[in-house]
Amino acid sequence: QVQLVESGGGSVQAGGSLRLSCAAFGYSYSINAMGWFRQAPGKEREGVAGIDTGDGSTYYADSVKGRFTISQDNAKNTVYLQMNSLKPEDTAMYYCAARLSNGVRWWEVSSYKYWGQGTQVTVSS
Repeated sequence: QVQLVESGGGSVQAGGSLRLSCAAFGYSYSINAMGWFRQAPGKEREGVAGIDTGDGSTYYADSVKGRFTISQDNAKNTVYLQMNSLKPEDTAMYYCAARLSNGVRWWEVSSYKYWGQGTQVTVSS
């Protein structure tokens, strides 16, 4: 079993930055990829960024390319999401997720086995 604990959400003004963290506990050696997802009220959960934990390959949704950066610290079993130039439309609950497979269809919610509890990000104009 793997537990994921997110932190770092909050409220910022448009143009500001936040860094989210996701620490993995338990059988984290079984994880091959992790991702950040978000869900705004009334909308479906969507993939924001993904990373293959083996070779560090990263993937991004078009809406965040050039503004968000996903990274990992293997020694700490932690994945980060650095969010810059935040926009009001980035407002959502952000979730960290982990899966056993890597690469293909990183954005697919159903392919992730473990999920964190979520952390709220609110961007005001």
